[in-house]
Amino acid sequence: MDFGFTREDQDFREEARAWLAGNVKGGIGRRTWERTLGAEGWIGLGWGEGGYGNRCATLTQQVVWAEEYARSGAPARSGHIGENLLAPTLLAHGSDEQKSRFLPPIAAGEELWCQGYSEPGAGSDLAGIRTAAVREPDGRTYRVTGQKVWTSLAHVADWCFVLARTEPGSARHHGLSFLLVPMDQPGRIEVRPIRQMTGTSDFNEVFFDGARAEHVVGAAGHGWRVAMSLLGFERGVSTLAQQIGFAEELGAVVRAAVESGAARDPVVRERLVRQWAELRTMRWNALRTLGSSGDAGAPSVAKLLWAGWHQRLGELAVLVRGARAAVGPVDRSASTPYELDAFQHLFLFSRADTIYGGSDQIQRTIIAERVLGLPREPKGAV
Repeated sequence: MDFGFTREDQDFREEARAWLAGNVKGGIGRRTWERTLGAEGWIGLGWGEGGYGNRCATLTQQVVWAEEYARSGAPARSGHIGENLLAPTLLAHGSDEQKSRFLPPIAAGEELWCQGYSEPGAGSDLAGIRTAAVREPDGRTYRVTGQKVWTSLAHVADWCFVLARTEPGSARHHGLSFLLVPMDQPGRIEVRPIRQMTGTSDFNEVFFDGARAEHVVGAAGHGWRVAMSLLGFERGVSTLAQQIGFAEELGAVVRAAVESGAARDPVVRERLVRQWAELRTMRWNALRTLGSSGDAGAPSVAKLLWAGWHQRLGELAVLVRGARAAVGPVDRSASTPYELDAFQHLFLFSRADTIYGGSDQIQRTIIAERVLGLPREPKGAV
């Protein structure tokens, strides 16, 4: 597609840049920042005209906003799961009542969401989930029991969209439903943070013990179709913002290579140039596929590209620092010997890039089966 920016897009960029410059500040809380964005209509730019409290922006303007947001140093978004995953799914599959109930609070930054998909025995193989939901005698309430894992933002979320098995005896992608579950249910929902190699806890385990759910998106038993539709929204405009962050990380690694003298090594120089070239390729691939529809392999290709790229950047980050990358400044007042610096955090956290959000193996299987038409992988194959 032709992805040139118009005069209107440039005006929009200047407006976005000026607003961010005047509002991004240190120490602002997650919820306060989401409400600040919502009050100015910056949430839900791609939802279209619907009267949900968001401003409407073209696709190129959404790209502009994502790029300027990433460049501004603004806080990491806590509302992106509701805005970029649930909201488009409700617009495509939700009832008018569900849209009216849930979209305005998302647009206002008032309600935060998390995603209840992966389970200990069903991560990349999502069709193998065992979390069950039983319908109550009233015919409209479900009781959800089971466990989800790797649930980002569950510790701060108000709601969770949960893929659960609602038809006893069903198997694989049959008999699943897409439920909206309020997280404020003491005694029925427990959230346990998962400590990572970086020492942070960005992911959580979530345990449901008869948790109440009154909203089913799409028809009961048709949750697989809704869940797959949601995954199609996962790698949209936000991919471009992610690449802005990648470019800043790459720039920092290049500067470190020059300062340490590692850039004089022709092998290191070649790897740095390759990282730059691959990042440019990822950008043009994202722009090429952003306005297309029906390309089943595009999200998987994008995930394979950036996950491996980011891991290699983490490896380069410690390589150019040499032996110093293994240690850090000692802070005797801290509870640990030292805090990770940015390069150490990049290296350790990027180890998970090829696993979360769909492992590389699963992405290659999707491309093979759905795009190339190769025979399906036998179930239980290693």
